[in-house]
Amino acid sequence: MILNHLWGLYAHPKEEWHTIDNRHESLKYSLTHILLVSLIPSVCAYFSAVNIGWSIGVGEPIRLTSESASMLAVAMYVALIAGVFALAYLAHWMAHTFGSEPTYTQTLELASYTSTPLFMVGIASLYPELWFVMLVGLAGLSYSVYLLYVGVPILMHIPEERGFIYASSVVTCGLILLVCILTATAILWSSGFAPMFTH
Repeated sequence: MILNHLWGLYAHPKEEWHTIDNRHESLKYSLTHILLVSLIPSVCAYFSAVNIGWSIGVGEPIRLTSESASMLAVAMYVALIAGVFALAYLAHWMAHTFGSEPTYTQTLELASYTSTPLFMVGIASLYPELWFVMLVGLAGLSYSVYLLYVGVPILMHIPEERGFIYASSVVTCGLILLVCILTATAILWSSGFAPMFTH
């Protein structure tokens, strides 16, 4: 099954990382996992933006036109996948500094499985209250970081002390990638690609 590690990462993460390390599926397997899980936030955000409307504070919920929401959903989907691949590349590049020689597939597994809880947060957008999505997002981010710290020593085959520093470096790279994506979004919006709202 494509998502066979999903439950294990929540129920028993350490044992599941050992299972992932023992199997090391192909690049195609990891790619399929990313392509499927990245659909969750994109589809849920599209549905809530068009059919439910986002509540930012006081006033009527904010809805987008179907075309505008489609464009944003596709852009989000592409950005999430590109972000995982970029994080895997950075993790692969940094691994040599910490005495590890992983393949790109191993670092892609690390990036895709640690980002999975963060992508699952997309389900929360079906109740599009900003405070709720932010709280669930914080929980998802925290669990993704936890998975990273648990998984790095196992997948990268390095001691836990060096694994902690390596994982911290990967988290820093992830935050920089997030800032880059947000900056690109702001530039696109100010260049005339802002979404169209319904009245």
